Amino acid sequence: MAIPLINRLTFFFTRLVRFEFWPYWIFYFPLLFYGLYLATRARSLMYFSTANPGMKYGGVMGESKYKVLSGIPSEFIPNSTLIRLPMTSEDIINQLKKTGLEFPLIIKPDVGERGKEVELIHSESELKKYITGKSGLYIVQEFVDFQEEFGVLYHRIPHETRGKVTSVVQKEFLTITGNGMDTLVKLVSCEIRAQSRLDYLADKFADSWNTILPSGEKMRLEPIGNHCRGTSFRDGNRLLGEQLSAVFDSIATQIDGFYYGRFDLKAPSSDDLLAGKNIKILELNGVSSEVAHIYDPDYSIWQAWRDTAYHMKIIWNIATENHRAGQPYGKFLPFLHDVRLHLNEGKS
Repeated sequence: MAIPLINRLTFFFTRLVRFEFWPYWIFYFPLLFYGLYLATRARSLMYFSTANPGMKYGGVMGESKYKVLSGIPSEFIPNSTLIRLPMTSEDIINQLKKTGLEFPLIIKPDVGERGKEVELIHSESELKKYITGKSGLYIVQEFVDFQEEFGVLYHRIPHETRGKVTSVVQKEFLTITGNGMDTLVKLVSCEIRAQSRLDYLADKFADSWNTILPSGEKMRLEPIGNHCRGTSFRDGNRLLGEQLSAVFDSIATQIDGFYYGRFDLKAPSSDDLLAGKNIKILELNGVSSEVAHIYDPDYSIWQAWRDTAYHMKIIWNIATENHRAGQPYGKFLPFLHDVRLHLNEGKS
């Protein structure tokens, strides 16, 4: 797809200046030294592994999403089932019928991150296309068509009965607005958040790629709320307070071995979220959870580093408290081996 030179230059300088588009290792490199300081104080490079005893390595990587979801009270999670590929679409359909699942559906790897291989599936033909050539465990989940998606970062100090929500991100899905003159392909090519997904979007919208979108008409390009899928992250910390913390106390205290992490969820509105009703938790991540509100375009790099360091200290507090209570730190060499396997899987 040919993108005008002025657009390419604009995209380049925007990505250079705004850290939300940087490779994650560039953003986190300065914080590595603070992490080493915390590890020195804990006398273990693996101190984080005890933050969530109910998750592998505290939830830094490799945990089963389905297992974690299964530990959440059932009224807060979408109807889901686990399949092992390769498997015929007919067998999958039979399993879906037994669990009461119907199209549209979300399918994603049981072990994964950053939205990789997460897809919205509308039909059996799309299902067949998705599963072709894949192997391993995958979650099939009902598609929750609520208007709002949030990331809610919660923690609780061990042996305390009340915790606290310290970060809320509100997600805006990748959407374009028609002007009555330009084709879909032109509108998409001018959207910076779509640049890494142009080939994918061209295939997805092949039938309408060269049609003109009416003026004022909005079109959602991505239903998946991941930053790497073009979603904008907005600072939702206006929702912080005792009311929201109480909502997640009631959920989190029922999850065995969980003290720190981010609930990625959908709700019809922020009012529903604050009231603790009509909440559907799509995923729960552990110590690898990013403080996602920092990716608001109006947030400065200094604020982002400050807030991330603050949450690193929270993890240290929780992990060392659990360790003092008898929870052993994970072993470094097996962890290193698992990291190597994880990185190799990410390249496949």
